Amino acid sequence: MNIKDIYSKFLDCNSITTDTRKIEQGNLFFALTGEKFNANTFAKQALEKGAKYVIIDDKNYFIDNRTILVDDTLKTLQELANYHRRQLKLKIISLTGSNGKTTTKELIHAVLSKKYQTKATIGNLNNHIGVPLTLLSFTKETEVGIVEMGANHQKEIEFLCNIAEPDFGYITNFGKAHLEGFGGIEGVIKGKSELYDYLYENEKIAFVNLDDELQSSKTEKITRYTFSQNYNSDIKIKSIEANPMVNIEYDSINIHSNLIGIYNANNINAAITIGNYFSIDNLLIKEAIESYIPTNNRSQLIKKNDNEIILDAYNANPSSMSAAITNFLQLDKEDKILILGDMFELGNESESEHKKIIESLIGKELKCYFIGNDFYKNKIGDSNFDFFDNYENFSKSFERTLFQNHLILIKGSRGMALERVLELL
Repeated sequence: MNIKDIYSKFLDCNSITTDTRKIEQGNLFFALTGEKFNANTFAKQALEKGAKYVIIDDKNYFIDNRTILVDDTLKTLQELANYHRRQLKLKIISLTGSNGKTTTKELIHAVLSKKYQTKATIGNLNNHIGVPLTLLSFTKETEVGIVEMGANHQKEIEFLCNIAEPDFGYITNFGKAHLEGFGGIEGVIKGKSELYDYLYENEKIAFVNLDDELQSSKTEKITRYTFSQNYNSDIKIKSIEANPMVNIEYDSINIHSNLIGIYNANNINAAITIGNYFSIDNLLIKEAIESYIPTNNRSQLIKKNDNEIILDAYNANPSSMSAAITNFLQLDKEDKILILGDMFELGNESESEHKKIIESLIGKELKCYFIGNDFYKNKIGDSNFDFFDNYENFSKSFERTLFQNHLILIKGSRGMALERVLELL
């Protein structure tokens, strides 16, 4: 069956799923195969639960005319997504970067939704499976689609761009994330810049932060729409403050966000800029950003008993960790505590990057708790530092009386699940 025929089956269904636990009546089920699973085995169950059609790539699981046999279900999903994208008249904005992708995506979505029928990547469905699923969730009513793209190796962003065919692109930053897969910071820059390569080759538009010299230089030959505090740009940001929430002034408009940390300022600035490009009224941009409240352990401000807690436990890498610590140290509060967890996927750079974080806090006169094997391997003798090789040992030694009337930053990679600290507090 060719992709055009499969597309007609797709249009006959109400949505796509790859998980039999989430099947609803009238779904199209894709049986994807991975290293540890073979969803072909669930084809019959999917039909019994109400799927209208199932797409498989193993003839041994063929059932009846509701079963569509293809050579490769994942490749078919990707081809179907690209075919669907080409049938729609919507504009697509793709964004990537080392830090801040999801927050920026949600801010852009909030702003553009003030005027347009807008859909965006749900959660972090931003890989070779998530991007196709996102595209296939767009309908003929969708006017703007926002597609988040994640990557941890070269050529992944290029591949996703060829599926999504974006009209616009934005890169939040180049940071020390996924160093193991990219092979170092230069690999990160090259990999993420594949979005810029696509925009240039296809004469599309980049949204660019001119205050980031690397982003500015990488986009000199691309048609671009810009923002800056320091240079001539399409959107001039007059002032930025963060104590702890980010406040921004531009074009005589003051925006008081619910986002913590100066590192979130450019996420907001990007949403302002993109909203302006799409002719959203300034007051509606302000309203959208001010009503956005972060969730999912991303820069949340939580009051628990007599403590104020900045919970930033969704993810961490050396760049985001350093930015969070720098911002935390500048906040106007005397009694502060840092609870930091290991940063993952750093490969050969892991030991040195964890060591740098520790060394940056020497002499800062605040109590620091380091949790995880990578921090533990770099432990030093300092009366303000406590090291634990895992969360369990930290929780066993936890004394609540030491955590009273403090401002506390909790930051670590997702695998550390440091939101568990809230239960101790």
